[in-house]
Amino acid sequence: MSAALPPWAEEMRALFRSGSVSQFILHGNIFDVFPAPGGTARRSLSLCEYLQEVMFGSYDVVLVYDRGQGVRALKGEEDWGEWLEKFAGDEGPGLAQMREAGRALEVIDRYILRTLNLKALAGQKSKVPSRIAVILGFAEFVVPRGDPLNLSGAFSANIVKILGWANDPAILQHNIATVLLTEGLHDLNELVVENPHAAKLHIPLPGETEVREYLDVLVETRFPALPQKCEVPLETLAKRLTGLSLVGARTVLATALNNDKAITAAWLGEMKKQTLERECQGLMEFIESKWTLDHVAGLDAAKAWLRDDTKLLRLGKLHALPMGYLVCGRIGTGKTFLVSCWAGELGIPCVVFKNFRDRWVGATESNLEKIFGILRALGQVVVFVDEADQAAGKRESGSGDSGLSGRVYSMLAKEMSNTANRGKILWVFATSRPDLLEVDLKRQGRLDVHIPLFAPQTPEEMKALLDAIARKLKFPLKHEDLPDLAEGLQLGGNEIEGILVRALRVWELSDAADRSLKTILSEVFKEIRPSAHTRKLEYMDLVAVKECTDARFLPPRFSNLPPEELEARIDALSKFV
Repeated sequence: MSAALPPWAEEMRALFRSGSVSQFILHGNIFDVFPAPGGTARRSLSLCEYLQEVMFGSYDVVLVYDRGQGVRALKGEEDWGEWLEKFAGDEGPGLAQMREAGRALEVIDRYILRTLNLKALAGQKSKVPSRIAVILGFAEFVVPRGDPLNLSGAFSANIVKILGWANDPAILQHNIATVLLTEGLHDLNELVVENPHAAKLHIPLPGETEVREYLDVLVETRFPALPQKCEVPLETLAKRLTGLSLVGARTVLATALNNDKAITAAWLGEMKKQTLERECQGLMEFIESKWTLDHVAGLDAAKAWLRDDTKLLRLGKLHALPMGYLVCGRIGTGKTFLVSCWAGELGIPCVVFKNFRDRWVGATESNLEKIFGILRALGQVVVFVDEADQAAGKRESGSGDSGLSGRVYSMLAKEMSNTANRGKILWVFATSRPDLLEVDLKRQGRLDVHIPLFAPQTPEEMKALLDAIARKLKFPLKHEDLPDLAEGLQLGGNEIEGILVRALRVWELSDAADRSLKTILSEVFKEIRPSAHTRKLEYMDLVAVKECTDARFLPPRFSNLPPEELEARIDALSKFV
Protein backbone atom coordinates (compact mmCIF):
# COMPACT_ATOMS: atom_id res chain seq x y z
CA MET A 1 0.00 0.00 0.00
CA SER A 2 1.02 3.63 -0.38
CA ALA A 3 3.81 4.71 1.98
CA ALA A 4 2.58 8.29 2.12
CA LEU A 5 0.71 9.53 5.15
CA PRO A 6 -2.98 10.33 4.67
CA PRO A 7 -3.75 14.07 4.51
CA TRP A 8 -5.05 14.29 8.08
CA ALA A 9 -1.84 12.67 9.40
CA GLU A 10 0.37 14.94 7.28
CA GLU A 11 -1.45 17.97 8.67
CA MET A 12 -1.18 16.65 12.22
CA ARG A 13 2.56 16.11 11.86
CA ALA A 14 3.11 19.53 10.28
CA LEU A 15 1.17 21.33 13.01
CA PHE A 16 3.03 19.58 15.80
CA ARG A 17 6.44 20.18 14.23
CA SER A 18 5.59 23.86 13.80
CA GLY A 19 5.13 24.14 17.56
CA SER A 20 1.74 25.81 17.19
CA VAL A 21 -0.43 23.16 18.90
CA SER A 22 0.05 20.06 21.00
CA GLN A 23 -3.58 18.91 21.28
CA PHE A 24 -5.46 17.29 18.41
CA ILE A 25 -9.12 16.33 18.09
CA LEU A 26 -9.51 13.55 15.51
CA HIS A 27 -13.09 13.00 14.39
CA GLY A 28 -14.97 11.19 11.64
CA ASN A 29 -13.95 7.73 10.43
CA ILE A 30 -12.06 6.83 13.60
CA PHE A 31 -13.15 3.18 13.83
CA ASP A 32 -11.61 2.18 10.50
CA VAL A 33 -8.25 0.56 9.74
CA PHE A 34 -5.29 2.45 8.25
CA PRO A 35 -2.38 1.14 6.16
CA ALA A 36 0.97 0.94 7.91
CA PRO A 37 3.44 2.84 5.67
CA GLY A 38 6.75 1.37 4.53
CA GLY A 39 8.12 -2.15 4.76
CA THR A 40 7.18 -5.25 2.80
CA ALA A 41 4.54 -6.54 5.22
CA ARG A 42 1.17 -5.13 4.33
CA ARG A 43 -0.62 -4.42 7.59
CA SER A 44 -3.74 -2.51 8.48
CA LEU A 45 -3.78 -0.81 11.88
CA SER A 46 -6.53 0.52 14.09
CA LEU A 47 -6.36 4.26 14.73
CA CYS A 48 -4.77 3.78 18.17
CA GLU A 49 -2.17 1.43 16.69
CA TYR A 50 -1.55 3.86 13.82
CA LEU A 51 -0.98 6.73 16.24
CA GLN A 52 1.31 4.62 18.39
CA GLU A 53 3.44 3.09 15.61
CA VAL A 54 3.41 5.79 12.94
CA MET A 55 2.66 9.19 14.45
CA PHE A 56 4.31 8.57 17.85
CA GLY A 57 6.83 5.91 16.79
CA SER A 58 9.76 7.85 18.26
CA TYR A 59 8.01 8.64 21.55
CA ASP A 60 9.10 7.20 24.89
CA VAL A 61 5.63 6.85 26.43
CA VAL A 62 2.22 6.46 24.80
CA LEU A 63 -0.74 6.29 27.18
CA VAL A 64 -4.26 5.39 26.07
CA TYR A 65 -7.40 5.94 28.12
CA ASP A 66 -11.07 5.18 27.59
CA ARG A 67 -13.80 4.54 30.13
CA GLY A 68 -14.12 0.91 29.10
CA GLN A 69 -10.52 -0.25 29.58
CA GLY A 70 -8.98 2.40 31.79
CA VAL A 71 -5.41 3.65 31.35
CA ARG A 72 -2.96 1.51 29.40
CA ALA A 73 0.65 2.17 28.47
CA LEU A 74 1.26 1.15 24.85
CA LYS A 75 4.87 2.33 25.17
CA GLY A 76 6.98 3.15 28.23
CA GLU A 77 5.30 0.56 30.47
CA GLU A 78 8.31 0.40 32.80
CA ASP A 79 8.52 4.10 33.63
CA TRP A 80 4.73 4.43 33.87
CA GLY A 81 4.48 1.37 36.13
CA GLU A 82 7.28 2.48 38.43
CA TRP A 83 5.86 5.95 38.82
CA LEU A 84 2.35 4.62 39.36
CA GLU A 85 3.57 2.37 42.15
CA LYS A 86 5.36 5.27 43.87
CA PHE A 87 2.44 7.61 43.42
CA ALA A 88 -0.29 5.24 44.58
CA GLY A 89 1.64 3.23 47.16
CA ASP A 90 1.03 -0.43 47.82
CA GLU A 91 -2.72 -0.21 47.25
CA GLY A 92 -2.52 1.25 43.75
CA PRO A 93 -5.43 2.99 42.15
CA GLY A 94 -6.91 -0.31 40.99
CA LEU A 95 -8.26 -1.04 37.50
CA ALA A 96 -11.83 -0.15 38.45
CA GLN A 97 -10.82 3.27 39.79
CA MET A 98 -8.63 3.97 36.76
CA ARG A 99 -11.65 3.49 34.49
CA GLU A 100 -13.36 6.47 36.11
CA ALA A 101 -12.49 9.50 33.97
CA GLY A 102 -11.78 11.98 36.76
CA ARG A 103 -9.39 9.66 38.57
CA ALA A 104 -7.65 8.57 35.35
CA LEU A 105 -7.11 12.13 34.11
CA GLU A 106 -5.83 13.17 37.53
CA VAL A 107 -3.23 10.38 37.49
CA ILE A 108 -2.17 11.19 33.91
CA ASP A 109 -2.00 14.90 34.76
CA ARG A 110 0.29 14.24 37.73
CA TYR A 111 2.51 12.01 35.60
CA ILE A 112 2.88 14.81 33.04
CA LEU A 113 3.58 17.35 35.83
CA ARG A 114 6.20 15.07 37.39
CA THR A 115 7.90 14.71 34.01
CA LEU A 116 7.95 18.47 33.43
CA ASN A 117 9.36 19.14 36.93
CA LEU A 118 12.12 16.55 36.61
CA LYS A 119 13.10 17.85 33.17
CA ALA A 120 13.22 21.40 34.55
CA LEU A 121 15.47 20.30 37.41
CA ALA A 122 17.79 17.96 35.53
CA GLY A 123 17.73 19.62 32.12
CA GLN A 124 18.51 17.61 29.03
CA LYS A 125 20.52 15.05 31.06
CA SER A 126 17.38 13.85 32.82
CA LYS A 127 16.57 10.15 32.34
CA VAL A 128 12.82 10.75 32.52
CA PRO A 129 10.89 10.23 29.28
CA SER A 130 11.37 13.20 26.97
CA ARG A 131 8.35 12.54 24.74
CA ILE A 132 4.88 11.62 25.99
CA ALA A 133 1.64 11.12 24.04
CA VAL A 134 -1.79 10.74 25.66
CA ILE A 135 -4.67 9.34 23.59
CA LEU A 136 -8.23 9.64 24.91
CA GLY A 137 -10.63 7.26 23.18
CA PHE A 138 -14.40 7.88 23.16
CA ALA A 139 -13.67 11.42 24.31
CA GLU A 140 -17.38 12.31 24.24
CA PHE A 141 -17.74 10.27 27.46
CA VAL A 142 -14.93 12.22 29.11
CA VAL A 143 -15.83 15.81 28.10
CA PRO A 144 -19.44 15.56 26.84
CA ARG A 145 -21.35 18.36 25.17
CA GLY A 146 -23.23 20.66 27.51
CA ASP A 147 -22.91 23.79 29.59
CA PRO A 148 -20.05 23.18 32.07
CA LEU A 149 -22.10 24.91 34.78
CA ASN A 150 -24.84 22.31 34.33
CA LEU A 151 -22.50 19.32 34.18
CA SER A 152 -21.47 17.53 37.34
CA GLY A 153 -18.30 18.58 39.13
CA ALA A 154 -16.38 15.60 37.75
CA PHE A 155 -17.14 16.49 34.13
CA SER A 156 -16.27 20.15 34.73
CA ALA A 157 -12.92 19.07 36.21
CA ASN A 158 -12.28 16.91 33.12
CA ILE A 159 -12.91 19.90 30.85
CA VAL A 160 -10.48 22.02 32.85
CA LYS A 161 -7.81 19.28 32.63
CA ILE A 162 -8.18 18.94 28.84
CA LEU A 163 -8.09 22.72 28.36
CA GLY A 164 -5.05 22.93 30.61
CA TRP A 165 -3.12 20.39 28.53
CA ALA A 166 -3.89 22.33 25.35
CA ASN A 167 -3.10 25.77 26.77
CA ASP A 168 0.01 25.07 28.88
CA PRO A 169 3.15 26.47 27.12
CA ALA A 170 5.38 24.06 29.04
CA ILE A 171 3.55 21.06 27.57
CA LEU A 172 3.83 22.53 24.07
CA GLN A 173 7.59 23.08 24.48
CA HIS A 174 8.41 19.60 25.82
CA ASN A 175 7.04 17.32 23.07
CA ILE A 176 3.97 16.25 25.01
CA ALA A 177 0.96 15.61 22.76
CA THR A 178 -2.66 14.89 23.65
CA VAL A 179 -5.14 13.38 21.18
CA LEU A 180 -8.92 13.17 21.60
CA LEU A 181 -10.82 10.65 19.47
CA THR A 182 -14.53 11.07 18.72
CA GLU A 183 -16.77 10.07 15.85
CA GLY A 184 -18.85 13.26 15.99
CA LEU A 185 -17.25 16.61 16.72
CA HIS A 186 -20.56 17.95 18.04
CA ASP A 187 -20.54 15.28 20.77
CA LEU A 188 -17.66 17.02 22.56
CA ASN A 189 -17.94 19.95 24.91
CA GLU A 190 -17.96 23.28 23.07
CA LEU A 191 -15.15 24.75 25.20
CA VAL A 192 -12.84 21.90 24.18
CA VAL A 193 -13.82 21.99 20.50
CA GLU A 194 -13.62 25.77 20.15
CA ASN A 195 -10.34 26.08 22.01
CA PRO A 196 -7.96 27.90 19.61
CA HIS A 197 -5.03 25.92 21.04
CA ALA A 198 -6.45 22.59 19.82
CA ALA A 199 -6.42 21.42 16.19
CA LYS A 200 -9.52 19.69 14.80
CA LEU A 201 -8.71 17.14 12.07
CA HIS A 202 -11.36 15.24 10.14
CA ILE A 203 -10.64 11.65 9.12
CA PRO A 204 -12.73 11.00 5.98
CA LEU A 205 -14.00 7.72 4.63
CA PRO A 206 -11.55 6.17 2.15
CA GLY A 207 -11.73 7.17 -1.49
CA GLU A 208 -11.66 4.89 -4.52
CA THR A 209 -7.85 4.78 -4.62
CA GLU A 210 -7.58 3.75 -0.97
CA VAL A 211 -10.25 1.07 -1.42
CA ARG A 212 -8.44 -0.30 -4.48
CA GLU A 213 -5.15 -0.53 -2.59
CA TYR A 214 -6.90 -2.23 0.32
CA LEU A 215 -8.36 -4.83 -2.05
CA ASP A 216 -4.79 -5.72 -3.11
CA VAL A 217 -3.89 -6.22 0.54
CA LEU A 218 -6.92 -8.46 1.10
CA VAL A 219 -6.02 -10.56 -1.95
CA GLU A 220 -2.47 -11.03 -0.63
CA THR A 221 -3.51 -11.76 2.96
CA ARG A 222 -7.07 -12.81 3.74
CA PHE A 223 -8.94 -13.37 0.46
CA PRO A 224 -6.68 -14.89 -2.23
CA ALA A 225 -9.77 -16.25 -4.02
CA LEU A 226 -11.32 -12.78 -4.41
CA PRO A 227 -10.41 -12.27 -8.13
CA GLN A 228 -11.94 -15.65 -9.04
CA LYS A 229 -15.09 -15.21 -6.95
CA CYS A 230 -15.79 -11.66 -8.09
CA GLU A 231 -17.68 -11.24 -11.36
CA VAL A 232 -16.54 -7.63 -11.78
CA PRO A 233 -12.93 -6.41 -12.14
CA LEU A 234 -11.21 -5.21 -8.97
CA GLU A 235 -11.19 -1.64 -10.32
CA THR A 236 -14.98 -1.77 -10.66
CA LEU A 237 -15.28 -3.47 -7.29
CA ALA A 238 -13.33 -0.62 -5.66
CA LYS A 239 -15.67 1.91 -7.25
CA ARG A 240 -18.74 -0.02 -6.05
CA LEU A 241 -17.37 -0.23 -2.50
CA THR A 242 -16.52 3.48 -2.28
CA GLY A 243 -18.58 5.08 0.46
CA LEU A 244 -17.91 2.28 2.94
CA SER A 245 -15.16 2.23 5.53
CA LEU A 246 -12.38 -0.30 4.86
CA VAL A 247 -13.81 -2.39 7.69
CA GLY A 248 -17.24 -2.21 6.07
CA ALA A 249 -15.80 -3.21 2.67
CA ARG A 250 -14.00 -6.16 4.25
CA THR A 251 -17.22 -7.24 5.98
CA VAL A 252 -19.13 -7.18 2.68
CA LEU A 253 -16.51 -9.33 0.95
CA ALA A 254 -16.20 -11.72 3.89
CA THR A 255 -19.95 -12.29 3.86
CA ALA A 256 -19.68 -13.68 0.33
CA LEU A 257 -16.30 -15.41 0.37
CA ASN A 258 -16.68 -17.11 3.75
CA ASN A 259 -19.98 -18.53 2.53
CA ASP A 260 -18.58 -19.56 -0.86
CA LYS A 261 -20.81 -17.15 -2.79
CA ALA A 262 -19.97 -15.35 -5.99
CA ILE A 263 -19.80 -11.56 -5.83
CA THR A 264 -22.22 -10.34 -8.49
CA ALA A 265 -22.99 -6.71 -9.31
CA ALA A 266 -26.57 -7.06 -8.05
CA TRP A 267 -25.54 -8.75 -4.79
CA LEU A 268 -22.80 -6.19 -4.25
CA GLY A 269 -25.23 -3.31 -4.69
CA GLU A 270 -27.66 -4.74 -2.15
CA MET A 271 -24.93 -5.50 0.40
CA LYS A 272 -23.43 -2.03 0.02
CA LYS A 273 -26.85 -0.50 0.57
CA GLN A 274 -27.44 -2.55 3.72
CA THR A 275 -23.95 -1.86 5.07
CA LEU A 276 -24.15 1.88 4.46
CA GLU A 277 -27.57 2.14 6.07
CA ARG A 278 -26.23 0.20 9.04
CA GLU A 279 -23.06 2.31 9.30
CA CYS A 280 -25.07 5.54 9.28
CA GLN A 281 -27.42 4.02 11.88
CA GLY A 282 -30.60 4.40 9.83
CA LEU A 283 -30.15 8.15 9.31
CA MET A 284 -30.65 7.84 5.55
CA GLU A 285 -32.10 5.32 3.16
CA PHE A 286 -31.32 4.41 -0.43
CA ILE A 287 -34.09 4.88 -2.99
CA GLU A 288 -34.56 1.81 -5.15
CA SER A 289 -36.91 2.81 -7.93
CA LYS A 290 -38.48 0.45 -10.44
CA TRP A 291 -39.81 3.41 -12.43
CA THR A 292 -38.23 5.84 -14.88
CA LEU A 293 -39.30 9.21 -16.23
CA ASP A 294 -41.29 7.32 -18.89
CA HIS A 295 -43.81 6.56 -16.13
CA VAL A 296 -44.41 10.29 -15.50
CA ALA A 297 -47.38 11.72 -17.37
CA GLY A 298 -46.93 15.21 -18.80
CA LEU A 299 -44.31 17.50 -17.26
CA ASP A 300 -42.41 17.34 -20.56
CA ALA A 301 -40.23 20.39 -19.84
CA ALA A 302 -39.20 19.12 -16.40
CA LYS A 303 -38.44 15.63 -17.74
CA ALA A 304 -36.39 17.06 -20.61
CA TRP A 305 -34.32 19.16 -18.20
CA LEU A 306 -33.65 16.23 -15.87
CA ARG A 307 -32.72 13.97 -18.77
CA ASP A 308 -30.30 16.57 -20.11
CA ASP A 309 -28.64 16.71 -16.69
CA THR A 310 -28.50 12.91 -16.63
CA LYS A 311 -26.63 13.04 -19.94
CA LEU A 312 -24.18 15.64 -18.59
CA LEU A 313 -23.59 13.45 -15.53
CA ARG A 314 -22.79 10.40 -17.63
CA LEU A 315 -20.49 12.40 -19.90
CA GLY A 316 -18.61 13.70 -16.86
CA LYS A 317 -19.43 17.34 -17.63
CA LEU A 318 -19.84 18.10 -13.95
CA HIS A 319 -19.06 21.81 -14.29
CA ALA A 320 -22.28 22.25 -16.30
CA LEU A 321 -24.53 20.70 -13.65
CA PRO A 322 -26.55 22.66 -11.09
CA MET A 323 -25.75 22.34 -7.41
CA GLY A 324 -29.33 21.36 -6.64
CA TYR A 325 -33.02 21.44 -7.49
CA LEU A 326 -36.14 22.69 -5.77
CA VAL A 327 -39.27 20.75 -6.79
CA CYS A 328 -42.40 22.52 -5.59
CA GLY A 329 -46.14 22.49 -6.16
CA ARG A 330 -49.42 21.78 -4.45
CA ILE A 331 -49.90 18.48 -2.64
CA GLY A 332 -50.59 15.57 -4.98
CA THR A 333 -48.71 16.88 -8.03
CA GLY A 334 -46.18 14.03 -7.96
CA LYS A 335 -43.06 15.71 -6.54
CA THR A 336 -41.82 12.59 -4.76
CA PHE A 337 -42.80 10.34 -7.67
CA LEU A 338 -40.91 12.53 -10.17
CA VAL A 339 -37.72 12.30 -8.11
CA SER A 340 -38.17 8.53 -7.64
CA CYS A 341 -38.58 8.08 -11.40
CA TRP A 342 -35.47 10.17 -12.08
CA ALA A 343 -33.56 8.02 -9.58
CA GLY A 344 -34.62 4.97 -11.60
CA GLU A 345 -32.63 6.05 -14.65
CA LEU A 346 -29.80 8.14 -13.20
CA GLY A 347 -27.36 5.30 -12.62
CA ILE A 348 -25.92 6.74 -9.39
CA PRO A 349 -27.06 6.23 -5.77
CA CYS A 350 -30.02 8.25 -4.59
CA VAL A 351 -30.60 8.63 -0.86
CA VAL A 352 -33.32 10.20 1.23
CA PHE A 353 -32.80 11.69 4.67
CA LYS A 354 -34.67 9.93 7.44
CA ASN A 355 -35.26 11.39 10.89
CA PHE A 356 -31.81 12.78 11.71
CA ARG A 357 -33.16 15.06 14.44
CA ASP A 358 -32.61 13.86 17.98
CA ARG A 359 -33.77 15.10 21.35
CA TRP A 360 -30.30 14.87 22.93
CA VAL A 361 -28.05 17.92 22.88
CA GLY A 362 -25.55 17.71 20.02
CA ALA A 363 -26.93 14.44 18.65
CA THR A 364 -28.65 16.04 15.64
CA GLU A 365 -25.48 17.83 14.60
CA SER A 366 -23.47 14.61 14.99
CA ASN A 367 -26.02 12.78 12.85
CA LEU A 368 -25.62 15.37 10.09
CA GLU A 369 -21.82 15.14 10.36
CA LYS A 370 -22.03 11.38 9.82
CA ILE A 371 -24.42 11.77 6.87
CA PHE A 372 -22.22 14.38 5.18
CA GLY A 373 -19.13 12.20 5.61
CA ILE A 374 -20.81 9.28 3.86
CA LEU A 375 -22.19 11.50 1.07
CA ARG A 376 -18.73 12.91 0.30
CA ALA A 377 -17.25 9.42 0.17
CA LEU A 378 -19.88 8.04 -2.23
CA GLY A 379 -18.34 9.92 -5.14
CA GLN A 380 -21.63 10.77 -6.85
CA VAL A 381 -25.02 10.78 -5.15
CA VAL A 382 -28.41 12.45 -5.31
CA VAL A 383 -29.75 13.57 -1.92
CA PHE A 384 -33.53 13.86 -1.74
CA VAL A 385 -34.99 15.93 1.09
CA ASP A 386 -38.78 15.54 1.14
CA GLU A 387 -40.98 17.99 3.06
CA ALA A 388 -37.94 20.25 2.95
CA ASP A 389 -39.68 23.17 4.66
CA GLN A 390 -39.85 21.02 7.81
CA ALA A 391 -36.44 19.36 7.58
CA ALA A 392 -34.16 22.21 6.56
CA GLY A 393 -34.43 24.36 9.69
CA LYS A 394 -34.53 28.15 10.01
CA ARG A 395 -31.84 30.79 10.12
CA GLU A 396 -33.47 32.40 13.15
CA SER A 397 -34.85 29.53 15.23
CA GLY A 398 -37.05 30.20 18.21
CA SER A 399 -36.24 29.50 21.82
CA GLY A 400 -38.43 26.40 21.82
CA ASP A 401 -35.75 24.18 20.27
CA SER A 402 -32.71 25.75 21.97
CA GLY A 403 -31.37 26.96 18.62
CA LEU A 404 -31.35 23.49 17.03
CA SER A 405 -33.24 24.59 13.91
CA GLY A 406 -30.71 27.35 13.30
CA ARG A 407 -27.78 24.96 13.66
CA VAL A 408 -29.37 22.47 11.24
CA TYR A 409 -29.93 25.29 8.73
CA SER A 410 -26.33 26.47 9.09
CA MET A 411 -24.85 23.00 8.54
CA LEU A 412 -27.05 22.30 5.52
CA ALA A 413 -26.40 25.70 3.96
CA LYS A 414 -22.64 25.30 4.34
CA GLU A 415 -22.59 21.81 2.84
CA MET A 416 -24.92 22.68 -0.05
CA SER A 417 -22.84 25.68 -1.16
CA ASN A 418 -19.53 23.78 -1.30
CA THR A 419 -18.66 24.06 -5.00
CA ALA A 420 -16.17 21.19 -4.68
CA ASN A 421 -19.27 18.96 -4.54
CA ARG A 422 -20.71 20.18 -7.86
CA GLY A 423 -21.77 17.15 -9.87
CA LYS A 424 -20.87 14.89 -6.95
CA ILE A 425 -23.63 15.67 -4.46
CA LEU A 426 -26.86 16.76 -6.17
CA TRP A 427 -29.43 18.16 -3.75
CA VAL A 428 -33.14 17.79 -4.50
CA PHE A 429 -35.56 19.54 -2.15
CA ALA A 430 -39.30 18.93 -2.49
CA THR A 431 -42.02 20.92 -0.75
CA SER A 432 -45.53 22.24 -1.28
CA ARG A 433 -44.58 25.36 0.71
CA PRO A 434 -41.38 26.76 -0.80
CA ASP A 435 -42.24 30.10 0.79
CA LEU A 436 -41.36 28.55 4.16
CA LEU A 437 -37.83 27.70 3.03
CA GLU A 438 -35.16 30.24 3.91
CA VAL A 439 -34.39 32.46 0.91
CA ASP A 440 -30.67 31.94 1.36
CA LEU A 441 -31.09 28.16 1.24
CA LYS A 442 -32.95 28.11 -2.08
CA ARG A 443 -30.79 30.72 -3.81
CA GLN A 444 -28.66 30.18 -6.90
CA GLY A 445 -25.53 28.29 -5.94
CA ARG A 446 -27.45 25.95 -3.66
CA LEU A 447 -30.74 25.06 -5.35
CA ASP A 448 -30.17 26.50 -8.82
CA VAL A 449 -33.12 24.98 -10.68
CA HIS A 450 -36.65 25.50 -9.32
CA ILE A 451 -39.17 23.18 -10.99
CA PRO A 452 -42.86 23.88 -10.24
CA LEU A 453 -45.40 21.08 -10.73
CA PHE A 454 -49.10 21.61 -11.32
CA ALA A 455 -52.25 19.54 -11.55
CA PRO A 456 -53.35 18.61 -15.11
CA GLN A 457 -54.59 21.73 -16.89
CA THR A 458 -56.68 20.12 -19.68
CA PRO A 459 -58.87 17.01 -20.08
CA GLU A 460 -56.15 15.51 -22.30
CA GLU A 461 -53.53 15.98 -19.58
CA MET A 462 -55.95 14.51 -17.04
CA LYS A 463 -56.45 11.40 -19.21
CA ALA A 464 -52.70 11.02 -19.66
CA LEU A 465 -52.26 11.13 -15.87
CA LEU A 466 -55.11 8.65 -15.43
CA ASP A 467 -53.41 6.26 -17.80
CA ALA A 468 -50.00 6.65 -16.10
CA ILE A 469 -51.36 6.06 -12.58
CA ALA A 470 -53.39 3.08 -13.82
CA ARG A 471 -50.19 1.50 -15.16
CA LYS A 472 -48.46 2.18 -11.85
CA LEU A 473 -51.35 0.50 -9.96
CA LYS A 474 -51.59 -2.31 -12.56
CA PHE A 475 -55.18 -1.18 -13.09
CA PRO A 476 -56.86 -2.94 -16.10
CA LEU A 477 -57.56 0.34 -17.88
CA LYS A 478 -57.69 0.63 -21.68
CA HIS A 479 -57.80 3.81 -23.70
CA GLU A 480 -61.44 3.24 -24.63
CA ASP A 481 -62.31 2.99 -20.91
CA LEU A 482 -61.29 6.59 -20.22
CA PRO A 483 -64.42 8.62 -19.41
CA ASP A 484 -65.30 12.07 -20.72
CA LEU A 485 -64.09 14.65 -18.23
CA ALA A 486 -65.57 18.04 -17.47
CA GLU A 487 -63.67 21.11 -18.65
CA GLY A 488 -61.95 22.96 -15.80
CA LEU A 489 -61.82 19.94 -13.47
CA GLN A 490 -58.53 20.03 -11.54
CA LEU A 491 -57.43 16.98 -9.60
CA GLY A 492 -54.00 16.10 -8.26
CA GLY A 493 -52.31 12.76 -8.73
CA ASN A 494 -53.25 11.70 -5.20
CA GLU A 495 -56.92 12.38 -5.90
CA ILE A 496 -56.82 10.53 -9.23
CA GLU A 497 -55.17 7.55 -7.56
CA GLY A 498 -57.96 7.56 -4.98
CA ILE A 499 -60.57 7.64 -7.76
CA LEU A 500 -58.97 4.68 -9.55
CA VAL A 501 -58.78 2.63 -6.35
CA ARG A 502 -62.43 3.44 -5.65
CA ALA A 503 -63.44 2.44 -9.19
CA LEU A 504 -61.43 -0.76 -8.90
CA ARG A 505 -63.24 -1.56 -5.67
CA VAL A 506 -66.62 -1.17 -7.40
CA TRP A 507 -65.38 -3.21 -10.38
CA GLU A 508 -64.24 -6.12 -8.20
CA LEU A 509 -67.49 -6.16 -6.20
CA SER A 510 -69.78 -5.74 -9.21
CA ASP A 511 -71.77 -8.76 -10.47
CA ALA A 512 -73.40 -6.96 -13.34
CA ALA A 513 -71.66 -7.95 -16.58
CA ASP A 514 -73.24 -5.05 -18.44
CA ARG A 515 -71.45 -2.40 -16.35
CA SER A 516 -68.33 -1.44 -18.22
CA LEU A 517 -65.24 -0.05 -16.57
CA LYS A 518 -65.86 3.22 -18.41
CA THR A 519 -69.34 3.44 -16.89
CA ILE A 520 -68.00 2.78 -13.39
CA LEU A 521 -65.28 5.41 -13.83
CA SER A 522 -67.81 7.96 -15.11
CA GLU A 523 -70.03 7.36 -12.09
CA VAL A 524 -67.12 7.65 -9.66
CA PHE A 525 -65.98 10.93 -11.29
CA LYS A 526 -69.51 12.33 -10.88
CA GLU A 527 -69.67 11.31 -7.22
CA ILE A 528 -66.21 12.44 -6.21
CA ARG A 529 -65.87 15.75 -4.37
CA PRO A 530 -62.62 17.60 -5.10
CA SER A 531 -60.69 19.05 -2.17
CA ALA A 532 -62.53 21.86 -0.44
CA HIS A 533 -59.26 23.59 0.47
CA THR A 534 -59.27 25.53 -2.77
CA ARG A 535 -57.62 28.68 -1.43
CA LYS A 536 -54.76 26.76 0.16
CA LEU A 537 -54.21 24.79 -3.04
CA GLU A 538 -54.26 27.95 -5.15
CA TYR A 539 -51.76 29.53 -2.76
CA MET A 540 -49.45 26.52 -3.21
CA ASP A 541 -49.75 26.89 -6.98
CA LEU A 542 -48.90 30.58 -6.90
CA VAL A 543 -45.88 30.33 -4.60
CA ALA A 544 -44.60 27.57 -6.92
CA VAL A 545 -45.01 29.98 -9.85
CA LYS A 546 -43.14 32.64 -7.90
CA GLU A 547 -40.22 30.27 -7.26
CA CYS A 548 -39.96 29.09 -10.88
CA THR A 549 -36.55 29.76 -12.47
CA ASP A 550 -37.43 28.92 -16.08
CA ALA A 551 -40.56 29.95 -17.99
CA ARG A 552 -40.67 26.65 -19.89
CA PHE A 553 -41.88 24.90 -16.71
CA LEU A 554 -45.04 27.04 -16.48
CA PRO A 555 -48.42 26.24 -18.10
CA PRO A 556 -49.90 29.01 -20.30
CA ARG A 557 -52.26 30.38 -17.65
CA PHE A 558 -49.30 31.16 -15.38
CA SER A 559 -46.53 32.00 -17.85
CA ASN A 560 -48.05 35.38 -18.76
CA LEU A 561 -49.16 36.32 -15.24
CA PRO A 562 -47.72 39.77 -14.37
CA PRO A 563 -45.51 39.77 -11.22
CA GLU A 564 -47.63 42.48 -9.58
CA GLU A 565 -50.81 40.45 -10.04
CA LEU A 566 -49.08 37.33 -8.77
CA GLU A 567 -47.90 39.08 -5.60
CA ALA A 568 -51.32 40.65 -5.00
CA ARG A 569 -53.07 37.30 -5.28
CA ILE A 570 -50.55 35.62 -2.97
CA ASP A 571 -51.05 38.36 -0.38
CA ALA A 572 -54.83 37.97 -0.61
CA LEU A 573 -54.64 34.20 -0.10
CA SER A 574 -52.01 34.24 2.64
CA LYS A 575 -54.62 34.66 5.40
CA PHE A 576 -56.18 31.30 4.45
CA VAL A 577 -52.99 29.22 4.86
